[in-house]
Amino acid sequence: MPSPKAKNPVRSGGSPVLGSSNGRYEFMSLTKPLNRSSPPHLLQRQGSDPTTARLRASESPTRRRGSSSSTGSASGQGLAEEDGIRLNPSFIRVALSSLLAIDLWLSKRLGVCACEDSSWGSVRPLMKLIEISGHGIPWLAGTAYCLYKSDSAAGQEVMLNLFMGLLLDLVLVGIVKAVVRRRRPAHNRMDMFATFSVDRYSFPSGHATRAAMCGRFLLAHLVLAAPLRVLVLLWAGLVGLSRVLLGRHNVTDVMFGFWMGYWQYNLVEMLWLSPQTLQGLLGQLA
Repeated sequence: MPSPKAKNPVRSGGSPVLGSSNGRYEFMSLTKPLNRSSPPHLLQRQGSDPTTARLRASESPTRRRGSSSSTGSASGQGLAEEDGIRLNPSFIRVALSSLLAIDLWLSKRLGVCACEDSSWGSVRPLMKLIEISGHGIPWLAGTAYCLYKSDSAAGQEVMLNLFMGLLLDLVLVGIVKAVVRRRRPAHNRMDMFATFSVDRYSFPSGHATRAAMCGRFLLAHLVLAAPLRVLVLLWAGLVGLSRVLLGRHNVTDVMFGFWMGYWQYNLVEMLWLSPQTLQGLLGQLA
């Protein structure tokens, strides 16, 4: 007669029943490590500890692969954003490029006297005459002659400072041209009167700086009637316009030249010399 079924004893730290062999029940402690051949329900029971589960999950290959992939994706996204920022041009650069394109296009359209075959080629001799009227050599020669022929101290003082202003204009324009080194427009013909090495550069227009400075100087220090004052202003404007019509300069070269010549006159006023001061300086140098 079979023996009655015994109740499952409960031991401290005991584990569920693994099975029976020859009518005997076997128990296994939870603290005993399980091998890979242990039944699945025991492996699941052993992993039910939260701390152990978290540690093992963090050490699992899938978790490591996931973390490495997320790190790689984050770094790749960061590099993509950095490349995007590097490739996106700034607003100032785009604005300057647009203004440069407009300047070149407008200068080419206004160069209607660049050669005899241009649309206004018949006006080219008149534009070249206006060009010579704003050249530095005639102004220096004329000012030196007036300084020599002047018989009054006031006239000599005015002509002396005009001569010094013309020399200052040549020096400043030459320095700016040598630094910027902007080429002249492609449709320009290098047939100008008495050019120098820096004259192959375009920025700024020396004729425009000279016209603006001399115009302000004449209006401020010579007593002229109203029609003559209008003629001085008209001459200065025509000198700047002739530079663009002849294809010598771009529009921005002339505009900057007018601005530069306007402020050069202020510099001449600050460095104003009297004949006595000049004689004292020459005496010290001698």
